[in-house]
Amino acid sequence: MPKNSYYPTYDVMDEQKEWDPHTRSIVSARLVRNQSYGFVSPVEAETLRAWCSLLMDDQRGEIIQFILCHIDQALTDNKGEGLRKAHVPPLRQLLRQGLKGVDEAGWIASSKPFFKLDEVDQRQIMFQISSDSYPPTQAWDGIPQKAFFHKVLQLSVEAYYSHPLVWSEIGYGGPAYPKGYVRMELGQLDPWEAVRKP
Repeated sequence: MPKNSYYPTYDVMDEQKEWDPHTRSIVSARLVRNQSYGFVSPVEAETLRAWCSLLMDDQRGEIIQFILCHIDQALTDNKGEGLRKAHVPPLRQLLRQGLKGVDEAGWIASSKPFFKLDEVDQRQIMFQISSDSYPPTQAWDGIPQKAFFHKVLQLSVEAYYSHPLVWSEIGYGGPAYPKGYVRMELGQLDPWEAVRKP
């Protein structure tokens, strides 16, 4: 994510007084940096932290931590999946074994965990896994590498683009409830929406 925003002075949280209490509590909670996990282990969390930072091209701790908590919550809740290909194991198994395979890749490459590798080595492993071309090891047995990559990418993008800091950077005005939109013509903005700086 580019660190230079077209909306450098815009803060979506300035609009929270317009949101209903339930919406305000949901969005505000996304700014709290939770450090506890219900499913992932400390090593899995650090592997995910390094992996998700590369995926999102963003090193900001508060945003990456929010992504980790989002992924951990999905694993903790274990609500099931609406759509999963026949050869892909359930989410918990896919991520737990996949993260084990990623960590193992670090040990094979440089005798250290994935999250301690330099970025070049991390990216090389990530590229191989994303293209289903990492050499097969016992950790990857029954775990389709590309499916693992896509699932972590999906969960990371879901969380990343629901964080208020990212909303502000891309000029998204946040929830429009209950006030709604008034100016519906192309190119028109409501007074509370972000104005792009040239």
